[in-house]
Amino acid sequence: MLTSLAIRNVVLIEALDLEFGAGLSVLTGETGAGKSILLDSLGLALGARADSGLVRNGEAQASVVAAFEPPAADHPAATLLADNGIDMEPGEPLLIRRTLKADGGSRAFVNDQPCSAALLRELGGSLVEIHGQHDDRGLLNPRGHRALLDSYGRCEAGAVAVAHAAWRTAASALAQAREMVENAARDRDYLIHAVDELRTFAPEAGEEATLAEERATMQKGARLADDLSAVSDCLTGSDGGLAQLRQAARRLDRIAGEEPLLTAVLEALDRAVAEAGEAEDRLVEAAEALSFDPARLDAIETRLFDLRGLARKHQVAPDDLAALGEEMAAKLAAIEGGEEHVAALEADVAQKADAYRAAAKALSGERQLAAGRLDAAVAGELAPLKLDAARFRTIVAPLDEGQWSAQGMDRVEFEISTNPGAPFAPLAKIASGGELSRFILALKVALAERGGADTLIFDEIDRGVGGAVADAIGERLSRLARSNQILVVTHSPQVAARGAGHLLIAKSSDSTVTRTGVHALDDAERREEIARMLSGAEITAEARAQAERLLEA
Repeated sequence: MLTSLAIRNVVLIEALDLEFGAGLSVLTGETGAGKSILLDSLGLALGARADSGLVRNGEAQASVVAAFEPPAADHPAATLLADNGIDMEPGEPLLIRRTLKADGGSRAFVNDQPCSAALLRELGGSLVEIHGQHDDRGLLNPRGHRALLDSYGRCEAGAVAVAHAAWRTAASALAQAREMVENAARDRDYLIHAVDELRTFAPEAGEEATLAEERATMQKGARLADDLSAVSDCLTGSDGGLAQLRQAARRLDRIAGEEPLLTAVLEALDRAVAEAGEAEDRLVEAAEALSFDPARLDAIETRLFDLRGLARKHQVAPDDLAALGEEMAAKLAAIEGGEEHVAALEADVAQKADAYRAAAKALSGERQLAAGRLDAAVAGELAPLKLDAARFRTIVAPLDEGQWSAQGMDRVEFEISTNPGAPFAPLAKIASGGELSRFILALKVALAERGGADTLIFDEIDRGVGGAVADAIGERLSRLARSNQILVVTHSPQVAARGAGHLLIAKSSDSTVTRTGVHALDDAERREEIARMLSGAEITAEARAQAERLLEA
């Protein structure tokens, strides 16, 4: 519910702070007093196009702040705020603020958090519906008629949405399978050759590094082979150092016993023989590790060359050849067994499509029944609103299959015929603004307590009517106000008398500045205003008495 509206520097409004209550509030005033400015200000806060002409002459910017009661957790506004990361403090009002600069720039805020004008429009649409002479949203937009009918008839589309999602998922899987088979089939001969080549070659992940390391080791061994042989001859040959050391140790051992001074020399020689023997063992191990096999080296180099050539051919890294072979084999298998898979998926899609059609047809049946009830309910409201020659109908028509959705396969649109024999046409095609507003009122009464925005604003819904029709309009607005907050701009005393609250819009001037102001009327002031609406500029005693009777009634 809209609780307050603060307006600054909008056209003739310098500064205005309004508070609104529940039920029906009426706004009255002389023609040209600025009622439209008030609605334009609210529209600006709710995301309407930012027109720099709204900024008061001589001011740098205008601003409007609309405050609403905090929406319930399941309210569309609460969901929208949560989806866009805008925080709501528990129990705190929802504040919507819009600023407009004289050069045309505008900014929007929700709870002091910046947001886009598009989000503001969506949020405003969930909170307030404005119906006026040139209404181009709400009930006039056929895109919302299906949701309104579903809400009115309690038509549950959940099963249809689930069936539609399952059908779309199955259809997507089928399309992917067909594409895979078709793409693979075009390359069948290539795949057969490539898979056979890769299977024959049998590449392994990490093989390139292993072969390169082994080749480097063997190449190193080839370079060191002659040097190692020479070192081995120097150390272990018949005239090598180790043999000479052993011979010297044997001779010294024979004479060392005769001369104690030679014992230390013999011990040193024994150590040298032991160290040389260990060096001989290490040399043998190194020679074996660096052994050079020309045939093996040739085989390694050939394998490595072929491996890298195959990788270049398929434009992948050598380590990816094994995975590529598996992928190609899978594509080839898809060709060979793909038709059976596609056939199975086609059967699954057909089954899910049938399930969707069944659920959607059931929903269509519910909508047809709800449409009949809605047509009867609207028809019952037309005669008292001086629309007794008009007819209303709800069209529930099948959509083309390409337009089927999670909401079913129906197009829903409200149509009217304003005169006997005249063809039915969309609701938005009504030429008369007064007729349009009354039709909207009839629809809103029929749709009462079936969802929609909590606050409804009607701009001059009683234009061109009076007497019993105006009274019927007031009665219906009052009825709507039992479950919604209603604000109505009116020239009808019969409507104004129905209000739970009454705001008077007036224009004043001090010869240099013209201002529009709004004043909340007490009981006595209400009687005077309604008397003015009855009699004109000169308020008579008879007008005051009639105003009193309207208020008492």
